Amino acid sequence: MKKRLAVAFTGPSNSGKTTLILKVARKLIHERNLEVAIIKHDPGDKARFDVAGKDSYKFSDTGAEVIVTSPTRTTYFSQRQKELDEMIKLFNDFDILLVEGLKNLPLPRIGIFRDELDSDYFDYMDALAIDESIDLKQYDLPKKVKILDLNNCEDVISWILKNAKEV
Repeated sequence: MKKRLAVAFTGPSNSGKTTLILKVARKLIHERNLEVAIIKHDPGDKARFDVAGKDSYKFSDTGAEVIVTSPTRTTYFSQRQKELDEMIKLFNDFDILLVEGLKNLPLPRIGIFRDELDSDYFDYMDALAIDESIDLKQYDLPKKVKILDLNNCEDVISWILKNAKEV
């Protein structure tokens, strides 16, 4: 089995987590030919993936575990919250797993912030991706936190490849 690495991203809403994950994933896939898997935490249970009235919605609405497959994709609808190792097994084959949120998972974590830092995140971060809107002199960051340029995708990817956890 090949080496599979995982890293997580954390930060407040609208800090740029999804944008950074998209940039990183695209570069890893298209420039480095790596297989990427992504897990997104939806703490407010707001995401919607199916349309009322369609068969897949009706099947999922029963409470059953449902897989919908087509020539171009396979979609898994689960009515149960999964642990990280269970989600990893669903992906099966990947090189890099990018996790958005789930700050209690034991993964190396990049905090993403714009305009201001929230010290409540400091204990969960191994690296901090920021732009010029943050003045680090105003904060007492933990010494272990590596500072990354939020707008330099290669800087972030380099940190990921050195620090991601094998899963």
